Amino acid sequence: MKAPLAAACAAACLLTNTACVKYQARVLQPAQIEAKLRARSLNAEGLAEFVRVQTGKPDLAWPPSKFEPETLTAIAWFFSSDLEVARAKAETAAAAIITARQRINPSLAGDGGRNKTPDSISTYSFSPAFTIETAGKRGLRILEAEKNAEAARIGVYEAAWAVRTRVRSALSAYLVAQRRLGAAQQEEALRTEVEDIFRKRLELGEGSRPELTQATSEHAVASTALRGAEGEVARALAEVSAAVGLPIELPIEAGSLTTFDSATAQKAGLQHRADIRRSLVAYEAVDTRLRMAIANQYPNITLTPGYQYQEGFAQYTLGTLLEGIPVLNRNQGPIAEQVAARKQAEAEFVALQARVLAEAASATVRYQTALTEWKSAAETRQAVSQAKEAAAATALQKGDGSRLDVTLARLETTSLRRTEDDAFEKLQAALGAVEDAMQTPVWAAIPAPPRLETRAEKTK
Repeated sequence: MKAPLAAACAAACLLTNTACVKYQARVLQPAQIEAKLRARSLNAEGLAEFVRVQTGKPDLAWPPSKFEPETLTAIAWFFSSDLEVARAKAETAAAAIITARQRINPSLAGDGGRNKTPDSISTYSFSPAFTIETAGKRGLRILEAEKNAEAARIGVYEAAWAVRTRVRSALSAYLVAQRRLGAAQQEEALRTEVEDIFRKRLELGEGSRPELTQATSEHAVASTALRGAEGEVARALAEVSAAVGLPIELPIEAGSLTTFDSATAQKAGLQHRADIRRSLVAYEAVDTRLRMAIANQYPNITLTPGYQYQEGFAQYTLGTLLEGIPVLNRNQGPIAEQVAARKQAEAEFVALQARVLAEAASATVRYQTALTEWKSAAETRQAVSQAKEAAAATALQKGDGSRLDVTLARLETTSLRRTEDDAFEKLQAALGAVEDAMQTPVWAAIPAPPRLETRAEKTK
């Protein structure tokens, strides 16, 4: 009998030493991480191919000669730490499925010794134990883990959308800053022209010093505004760089970004939103936990076959154990908790849908109002430009006006352009609100975020 027992012990030791995973240290080194973050560039390994795949442009030249919104968004995805965290969470949730699929390992008990008889008889015994899960507990455990993993995968999309939102907001601000810079440049040039006209008039004795002083003062204000507009463009470009994750110096083509295909956005539906889909999956996970709590009313079965050897005779036994017989309670507490949790998850899902509907309705009205305001400002500026500038130019040709009248008419148009730019900025914010309310792209140049590979997939 000694040989079988020794063999069992040897097998247990061998399995412990060879089949188990060994710990591997992974030390974080902040200095090296900082250096890596600072070394980001367009030449980063794998960046070009990643951008080509995400934008659907396999022939995209790299480095690009100009930046388009979808290119900047893909670069931001590649460098995003938030997106990397979401991928890591998805991998953790996927690993939990492996844990859920594991069956309960058997246990083994054994003993040996001698009795104190004159013959000093040796006795040996060992008894394994095998647990059988009942009521489909293992399947429910796997289902819950799969739902949690699905929610984590949706979280990757949600993180990608948040990155894209930051890029979109930064590009909108950059586009508005560029428009304001153009208006400031035009006004500064016209103020320079007005000052030159008054200076020449004073030199010819046809003007007065106060008029020149006033023109010089207004020119100085316009120059200061121009410097401010240049600063706004620089700051907006810095915001784009921050959103993308590396310095951006190449030309950016943000497009007009004024309209969107409302039919496409509506077709996507509110269930396109990541938080709606994640909330629905979370509800299904809670429902699974309720089913597990109900299944836990039924005890698992443990089989304990035994072998005993004494005085040259072998004895075989089969023991049975019911774990947690529902006598003192029938698991009412956990069941009640999960019933309440499911009701809470349902209420949260309904509240989220109601909030999304309200956001979508409000954002659509806000966009329509902003679009009307912007179009009205643009039409007003165009009408004034055509009327006053044309009248001043005609008067100049007939000899009834002067070059100063033409310049002042153009200045008035420039002031109206600032009003149009203010309306344009409101329109960009409204467009962003519509996009965020539906999580559906409204920029024709930027596609919906495609499926993003996990790091494990990228390293294959």
